[in-house]
Amino acid sequence: MTPTQSEKADRFRALHQGQGAFVIPNPWDAGSARILAGLGFRALATSSGAFAGTLGRRDGNVRREEALAHARAVAAAVDLPVSADLENGFGHAPAFAAETVRHAAATGLVGCSIEDATGEKNRPLYDLSEATERVAAAAAAARSLGFAFTLTARSENFLRGNPNLDDTIKRLQAYEKAGADVLMAPGLPDIQAVRTVCAALSKPFNFMAGIKGKSFPQAELEAAGVRRISLATSLYRAAMGALIAAATEAKESGTFHYVDRALTTPELNHYMEA
Repeated sequence: MTPTQSEKADRFRALHQGQGAFVIPNPWDAGSARILAGLGFRALATSSGAFAGTLGRRDGNVRREEALAHARAVAAAVDLPVSADLENGFGHAPAFAAETVRHAAATGLVGCSIEDATGEKNRPLYDLSEATERVAAAAAAARSLGFAFTLTARSENFLRGNPNLDDTIKRLQAYEKAGADVLMAPGLPDIQAVRTVCAALSKPFNFMAGIKGKSFPQAELEAAGVRRISLATSLYRAAMGALIAAATEAKESGTFHYVDRALTTPELNHYMEA
């Protein structure tokens, strides 16, 4: 039987309480979601950057209604719990973050992330009090839904020109107290920083793999205290890298050796609905 949204939400919440860490990959459309589900992953999450790429745009240039429609398509494609990268909630006021959480739940999602990046060049990060208010509003909205919607709060310091570990921990601790269920800080520089962050928190920490030189093995992350490992845009970038390599071979060499490495249509169809 197809699991209900509440059942998926409970499964997703339970994954964070299990032994070690679980890997949550990030599809960019319904087809890639089906493939990842077919490979045996236990949950999925959208990636704002990967989805923006499918629209021919850079990350940060997707409207809320587009992100929610994308999330609905991914969630409907699989029986797995699906969370979503919903950037800063698509508005500065705490009410925007709360409203985005409620809209997210209506798409079939069982969780989402809200970040403390403003999207503005002159003010890349919300100050701590404003950022915490936004998390608190999002958390209150999540608690009002009637099922275990998982809210992830992200500190974007290391991606937005403020690589300050102490400030990152201060922010994450504030978001934890404000009601976030999972904490995240993309771009941590080394495994010791990961260990320090995890030790400072009482709720699960999500590590983002996908940055060269800063994508540490799962065993090391588990030992450091990580409970969830997301792959961000890395699978999308890997797929686009294969596309570029194959197209370049065809264009410049006039050969088609990439066909020998590619999935056959029946192999790909194995993951898709009839």
